[in-house]
Amino acid sequence: MQRSDYLLSQLDVLEAESIHIIREVAAEFERPVLLFSGGKDSIVMLHLAKKAFWPAPIPFPVMHVDTGHNFPEVIEFRDRRVAELGVRLIVASVQESIDKGRVVEETGKWASRNRLQTTTLLDAIEEHRFDAAFGGARRDEEKARAKERVVSFRDDFGQWDPKNQRPELWNLYNTRIRQGEHVRVFPLSNWTELDVWDYIRREQLEIPSIYFAHTRRVFERDGMLLADSPYANRQEDEPVFEAMVRYRTVGDASCTGAIKSTATTLDEVIAEIAATRITERGQTRADDRTSEAAMEDRKKEGYF
Repeated sequence: MQRSDYLLSQLDVLEAESIHIIREVAAEFERPVLLFSGGKDSIVMLHLAKKAFWPAPIPFPVMHVDTGHNFPEVIEFRDRRVAELGVRLIVASVQESIDKGRVVEETGKWASRNRLQTTTLLDAIEEHRFDAAFGGARRDEEKARAKERVVSFRDDFGQWDPKNQRPELWNLYNTRIRQGEHVRVFPLSNWTELDVWDYIRREQLEIPSIYFAHTRRVFERDGMLLADSPYANRQEDEPVFEAMVRYRTVGDASCTGAIKSTATTLDEVIAEIAATRITERGQTRADDRTSEAAMEDRKKEGYF
């Protein structure tokens, strides 16, 4: 007879898998780092890292690749959360990369610093000699991410080759790399957006207010509602108006759209997500609309 107390819920299974991945990487690599933007996925990942090593402190730093075009609510939350946990925060600045001539600022209506993050990220990995970087990507987000491994190999140029990936049979991960190479690790690969929100509710995790419905000055571009900010390069034919909106994902303010919503509680957000048939990136990220293979092209170059 099967004992009911041995049965794990869907969230328990996902949590156990993610904690196993985090512990495995911490044991196998010398200098891991956790990429933390203050967004919902990285909040969950940081919480899982805390659980993985409790009562000991998290044994690696967190890093934010900062475009300088941020939502203030998210940066305030980022700084407060890392201070509460006592972890070391490294901020890799895209503006510094521009000032050093490593990248060139884009211009025009569709200008964004999103793609520029790749160079800043790779420079920071090289500077700090990180050999593994935890990311919050999930396979349900976008088709390029759907075919990426949990432990994803990057060559000595930081590039990803989707046709040359390592097998991960029976949840066994190949962690062997040579000097100059590194891996990206995605503990949330098998989670969905709904799983993330259910877990946030179950664990009672604090998240930035930007994820709940609020009144914001926005304008419409290509079917998306972008925040009226100095970073958005708003055109004269794009009038500003106030709307009740919330954000499904958090990124560079110049290319991250809001959605119209009245969801002001976790239960209301979860009900809204359960009913949608469009991924958060598909609905709200302008950087993924530049081409059919926009995300895969960026990832090949070394993007998150």
